[in-house]
Amino acid sequence: MVAPGALRVVRCGGSTLRGARAVYLLCASGDFVKVYSVNTEETLRLMGGHADMVTGIQLNPHNHMQLYSSSLDGTIKLWDFMDGIPIKTFTVGCKLLALYTLASAEDSVFVVIPKKGERDTFQLVKVKLTKGAGQDLEGKELSVVLDGVGASVKHIAFGREGAYVASVKDVNLQVYFFKRKLLNRFSLSTIKTKGGDNRFSCVVCHPTEDCIATGHADGKIRLWRNFHHKKDYTYSTLHWHHDIVMDLAFSMEGTRLLSGGVESVLVQWHNESSCQKDFLPRLGSPIESISLSSDGALCCTLHTDNRITIINSNLRFSRSIQGLIKSRDVKTGLVVDPRTKALVLNGEPGHLQFYSLQSDQQLFSLDIVQRQYIHEAGLKQSDLVKVAFSARGSWLATVEESEEVADPELQLKLWFYHEEAQSFVLNTRINTPHDNHITDMCFRDMDELGDDSLILVTTGRDCVFKVWVMVEDSDPEAQQSVSWSCDFVGSYHNYQATNCCFSEDGSLLAVSFEETVTVWDSLTWDLKCTFCHPPGNIRKICFGRLTCSKYLIGATDYGFLCCWNLLTCALEWSAHLNVVVLQPDPLSEHIAAVSWLSKESSLFVFKPNEPRPIYIQRNLCKEKILLAAFVPRDEPEMTNSEKYLWLRKSQLFFLTDTQELMTLSTKSLEERLTPSSKQLAVEESLPVTPFSVLLGKHRRQQAQEDTDLGKPLVLNKQEQASPAVKELLHTPAHVLPSASFLCTIFINSLLISKENKSAEEVADEVEMESEKAEDDSDEEDVTAMEQEDTTHMELLGEMTHKLSKSQEKELRKIRKMDYSWISAF
Repeated sequence: MVAPGALRVVRCGGSTLRGARAVYLLCASGDFVKVYSVNTEETLRLMGGHADMVTGIQLNPHNHMQLYSSSLDGTIKLWDFMDGIPIKTFTVGCKLLALYTLASAEDSVFVVIPKKGERDTFQLVKVKLTKGAGQDLEGKELSVVLDGVGASVKHIAFGREGAYVASVKDVNLQVYFFKRKLLNRFSLSTIKTKGGDNRFSCVVCHPTEDCIATGHADGKIRLWRNFHHKKDYTYSTLHWHHDIVMDLAFSMEGTRLLSGGVESVLVQWHNESSCQKDFLPRLGSPIESISLSSDGALCCTLHTDNRITIINSNLRFSRSIQGLIKSRDVKTGLVVDPRTKALVLNGEPGHLQFYSLQSDQQLFSLDIVQRQYIHEAGLKQSDLVKVAFSARGSWLATVEESEEVADPELQLKLWFYHEEAQSFVLNTRINTPHDNHITDMCFRDMDELGDDSLILVTTGRDCVFKVWVMVEDSDPEAQQSVSWSCDFVGSYHNYQATNCCFSEDGSLLAVSFEETVTVWDSLTWDLKCTFCHPPGNIRKICFGRLTCSKYLIGATDYGFLCCWNLLTCALEWSAHLNVVVLQPDPLSEHIAAVSWLSKESSLFVFKPNEPRPIYIQRNLCKEKILLAAFVPRDEPEMTNSEKYLWLRKSQLFFLTDTQELMTLSTKSLEERLTPSSKQLAVEESLPVTPFSVLLGKHRRQQAQEDTDLGKPLVLNKQEQASPAVKELLHTPAHVLPSASFLCTIFINSLLISKENKSAEEVADEVEMESEKAEDDSDEEDVTAMEQEDTTHMELLGEMTHKLSKSQEKELRKIRKMDYSWISAF
């Protein structure tokens, strides 16, 4: 028996890429290191093992097939990233904020760590990586190189051949020379004149010359020379960026300097001249980091919206890899697309992003607002605030509004999924659906009745809720056959309507009006009953499902979770809990509630018919959880623990205030990192080599021949279970023993002894030997056949029809005829 694994919070997407630079297409993301393909843009490997955020990745300067990674968990790992295998783990014992490697420093790396006893003060230290036979080693031998450095990886750079290291912080530049053990400090003026701001933002060193390039908060770039002498240093200035320079990078030969910032433009400077520069504009979002491949053929830029852009050496756009976009505010919440099982939420300004949880990449983006967004602070612009899908995903409702608080512009749009276009097409646009902000929106979730039963309900601060239905368009010139219009307007004592939801069967609608929850009949729109739990307004409401469909759950902003019985119209139970997220599972009775108290997020999973939670996890994560969503699984997950049964049909995802997407999982690390689509049988996942292609072709031909001959497709048991074949086909070539050693084992594994012949093989041989005697023994053969058929059919309770001798002879002739010529047609 395998003991059930503990439930663990896993960063599964949206993790910022700012913590570490990308090395070619190796990128740190959350607790993992991702390996991307340049050609296909897909994630080839997801290397996990760190228990906290990965803060730095660097190629091993002595073996470019290996990678070092550092993490806030205090460890440094050495990876074989081609196979995704961790080779060594070095425990340093303190938080590691940045990582650097040098070819001249053997068995050592450089890391940035917090200074003991001082807050927000950091040191650059050299870590001796001890040698040993084990996989887990100590890395406690530290030596301080620089004090008072910045915490970002972009604040430190190593010079030509590792002769010196440069560090920037505020308006100070430090340069430390290793051989001379000399430290030079240079300071710029702290006075801001004519809009200038001298604070350093990044630093990079020339690969072949003694030159340091620094970026500044006012958009200037300074090139420092002669810094070996404290008083005779010089610098020149390049200026194009109108705001902070986010990152700099020299080309491999040092003839070009690349810079990026908030303008979303990659600038290429030639020969340190302001007159000679090239631009690659409209990259979509501010450039956070710049890296170049070892051969200089490709440039990689990381952006603040979690996009990786691959650029050719001639400054031409090549490819883009888009993860979960970091929008300013996720106003739509987390919504699941019923068609693709993708998470849907705010993306680029005015856009709706469809995000794949399996690949951690964006499937596509839908432009909802359809207006040009202007990147200017303080400008009031329209943005997407509400999203809802119908049960089958054929209809999408969106609400967009301007940022004006007093008199916002509102638009309700209904989109229909077009099968041919494979996208949503705008069907109806409704201007000013409410007189004030729309607070909530939901479809009536009735799968079996089809589009005729579709109803959309919106609630607003104008103290009403509105019911929208589809009507046939009477205009013969109209492009759409149906459109949406308002069918009913409801209110309750002139209170603001805040939340709405339908019961599982769609017969009841619950609408909250400040402190009161009202329940309405969805056929007649009669008010059935009201529930109230003062003090405090209703923050969230939802109906129970399946066996708990008679319950209504509500959470108040005064810290109460209430359960009402719809049959008795009474309060079933209540709990004192500050619920910020209330999310029901669409496939079970379980409801997840996330509370926030004393800077701690806690998870409670319960069924409405039981006041005691079935699962509690305190201190779920360090960040505040804002949104959550249950995503149905393709296949139910098997678990040995009863307390994790609530995760069997759906998986819970939640989004933090730092816009990191997390989930809960009991799977082992290897199972979590391998998508279900890639967990194939060994026989079905042969490596693509000439031998495997030939073997696969032979198997397909043999299977086709067996099918044509009417034989059942039965795999050879000995071939299927042969360890020698598996070893030869699935072991990496660089670790296989010599071919002479494997040859004997492999050939013997293919031989079949006569003693182990199956009954079918013996029968085939007997049939071949007696072919000539068939015509002479027609009567006996027919009798035996008839007896055999009768025996089998009598077991099924059926009678067989006996053939005459002449019919049997004709049937045998037909069987012997060759019909293979028909396959040509």
